[in-house]
Amino acid sequence: MLTNPYDWIIILVVIAVLFFGASKIPELFRSMGRAVGEFKKGRMESEMELQQLQQQALQQPLVQQKESRVEDLEKQIAELQKQLEELKKSKQSQ
Repeated sequence: MLTNPYDWIIILVVIAVLFFGASKIPELFRSMGRAVGEFKKGRMESEMELQQLQQQALQQPLVQQKESRVEDLEKQIAELQKQLEELKKSKQSQ
């Protein structure tokens, strides 16, 4: 009997008219529209935050790689400085 979705819509409209009256229905739909708009806005904001988090997660390994590369280069520089000092000492002693 009520297999068609339009039947349900008609029943809901009749119930709304009975409970709220014909003058309150525009206000009801206006508030429902605002609620749907707020929901969509919140959903878009959460999706944007997720995208930002994903981008940050992708960038973090790059930053860590750069930091480890900088540390490696600093160690190499320190070793080369030690070798240079040893060479200077060995030249002075000769």
